[in-house]
Amino acid sequence: MKKGGPVPNTPVEVSTVVDGTLVVQPHGPVGIDCAAELRHILVRAVRKVRPWRVMVDLSDVSALDPIGVGTLAAACHVGDDDNVIVSICTSSAAIASRLTAAGVPPQRLRRTR
Repeated sequence: MKKGGPVPNTPVEVSTVVDGTLVVQPHGPVGIDCAAELRHILVRAVRKVRPWRVMVDLSDVSALDPIGVGTLAAACHVGDDDNVIVSICTSSAAIASRLTAAGVPPQRLRRTR
């Protein structure tokens, strides 16, 4: 996992902000290929890197398929098990609704404009 820029061959950026939060930002549509890479990044972040918080920023995501939704819901639960806060930031009401329906706790979602 490379800090501060895109992970090679993927549309996902990973960076760390001043307070220690790891920010994971996918770009474009999150389909099966991107969801697999996103899952790998999130599991490694929660299980190995163990920041106090992982923020998944979906502000530049144009579509999120069911595998991506499940990946994000599972990341929240894995984070809970490992005492790492996983939160998701999105500007899309439709994506937020799908994530909530998949089991992402509403308090883990932040709506941006």
